[in-house]
Amino acid sequence: MDDAVPGTPPAAEGEPAHDPAAPAPLNVPRTPTGDAGVDVALDRLGDADHLATDGHLEVYEDVHRGLRDALTALDVRPGPPVPPMPPMPHAPRS
Repeated sequence: MDDAVPGTPPAAEGEPAHDPAAPAPLNVPRTPTGDAGVDVALDRLGDADHLATDGHLEVYEDVHRGLRDALTALDVRPGPPVPPMPPMPHAPRS
């Protein structure tokens, strides 16, 4: 008696069997933000696609650090100069 499932080709010798638990890309599209630092950090997320789950933490921490640094840089970046205040009129003295 043949126990093969009809329509399923037999696995070729030497070809690794499909492992559903193996790392696989999520193929989540990433839209560029226009900020180079943020885009580099978000592109780094693609590195997790080829790692086992226990390797994701390092990638996620690296991305988090990059995004946090990009936000911190916004606080450090000098804004436009503040216009000088006009002289305050003196209150009349009594």
